[in-house]
Amino acid sequence: ANPPRRHTARAMPVRIRLARYGHRNLPFYRIYVADSRAPRDGRHIEIIGHYDPKPEIDGNKHMGLKVDRAKYWLSVGAQPSDTVARLFGQAGIIPAPPKKGVGAKKVPWTRGFAASAASR
Repeated sequence: ANPPRRHTARAMPVRIRLARYGHRNLPFYRIYVADSRAPRDGRHIEIIGHYDPKPEIDGNKHMGLKVDRAKYWLSVGAQPSDTVARLFGQAGIIPAPPKKGVGAKKVPWTRGFAASAASR
């Protein structure tokens, strides 16, 4: 007969990400910790905050966060999604990630046609 299998504790890939709630054209998000294999609005480990991307009357977007729990999950290795990393950077929990898109500074292209033309 086969020997009994031993269950070894494997590190679970944990992510901090957003789950969408609300109505059509009126979204709000919960910031939660979940296994990375779980679906976007699926099973979670812990809800650590919320984010409302629509500006209120005062013109600000609102975010509520359990800062101590967010720092705990980051300390044990949870990886924030790109959007959550941007929000955490704005809140001062982690260093702000580099900008992407329209407002980002362009990095000079060093390979390809420009590099081959310069070497001629």
